[in-house]
Amino acid sequence: MSRKRLIFDDEELDPMSGVSNLFDVAMVFVVALMVALILRFNIREMFFEQDFTMIKNPGQNNMEIIVKKGEKIESYKPSNTNEGVGNKGKRVGVAYQLESGDIIYVPE
Repeated sequence: MSRKRLIFDDEELDPMSGVSNLFDVAMVFVVALMVALILRFNIREMFFEQDFTMIKNPGQNNMEIIVKKGEKIESYKPSNTNEGVGNKGKRVGVAYQLESGDIIYVPE
């Protein structure tokens, strides 16, 4: 009686060989998702060394001002109270909104 010898490749013996490629596919997907989110929400400035100021939800109650100076990023939220308004500051100019929606600031 003769014995038949079966020859297998390494890939056929290892049932987890297909899973290793899934990790590579997942990494490519994650990087593509991060790039898409950065482009969608216009936060490219966060990754460069330039200083910038960004206003989220302008003119609404939940408005937020984000300021980046160097490596430091600060977030400011306006208070909803009008206490103390009056004698604590001085008028420095006037802002006008045009019909096109542009705002012009005129210093005094």
